[in-house]
Amino acid sequence: MNWPTSVMIKEVGPRDGLQNEKVFISTEDKIAWINQLSESGLKNIEITSFVNPKWIPALSDAVAVAAGITRMPGVIYTALVPNHQGLERALEANIDTVAVFMSASETHNRKNINKSIEDTFPILRKVVEESQSAGKSSRGYVSTVFGCPYEGIVDIEKIIRVSETLFEMGIGELSLGDTIGVANPKQVQEVLEVLLKRFPANKFALHFHDTHGIALANILVSLDMGITIFDASLGGLGGCPYAPGASGNVATEDFLYMLNSMGINTGVNQEKLLSASRFIQDKVGRPLPSRSLQVCGLTG
Repeated sequence: MNWPTSVMIKEVGPRDGLQNEKVFISTEDKIAWINQLSESGLKNIEITSFVNPKWIPALSDAVAVAAGITRMPGVIYTALVPNHQGLERALEANIDTVAVFMSASETHNRKNINKSIEDTFPILRKVVEESQSAGKSSRGYVSTVFGCPYEGIVDIEKIIRVSETLFEMGIGELSLGDTIGVANPKQVQEVLEVLLKRFPANKFALHFHDTHGIALANILVSLDMGITIFDASLGGLGGCPYAPGASGNVATEDFLYMLNSMGINTGVNQEKLLSASRFIQDKVGRPLPSRSLQVCGLTG
């Protein structure tokens, strides 16, 4: 297999990890946690989401969190932005990168965004164009790439169309999401073989949930195919409010352990990451699925 010399880990825990938690994590604790992440060597942290607080109450303090964190030089702070109203708040909060999102499957897109795929495109185009006019970089997420909780397997032509449209808007990077954690290594290989004939590997990130415990296996296939950017969530936190059965993301510290063991550089400090993981586990108030926390006896 072909292994890269380095990998970029994009931490999504403060957004994707917390958005589905029933316990509200205080603004002060969110800020303290993100500051710990900033000191761990991570270079890209998705800190919150500027969606309507009515839909994601766990992140209703987005502006306060963005204003309260200590910005570390060299760290890019990203936030999810659904529309023009969200962008106004994100720009007020001086977010570095604006992330837009949609689904490859029609049903999930309607449940997640309350719009058809066709009606979502112009909204996202406006967000991307306005964010770039404001000097901000932009990133895209496509959910349900490897399976939809409502429609099952998603046709590859739908994934191609959504990807092409988002890249045409001007996003710099596209994260392909295994929203409910149903992907397998063979499927990951087949999807990437098609997409990488159309777009360069450095334009993609992979976003795996670990529902069936094979997220790391899917990452290995992605690495072999030239992908070097991956989303992960500390402690294995995560889940989608509009994807029944979705469990947490691949745990950042477990992913980091694998990369370190393989001699692949990330620039991230394992001990600092574990400390931050234990911190948020205490705040959430339940053991997190991270294997690294279990091995270190830190899940009690």
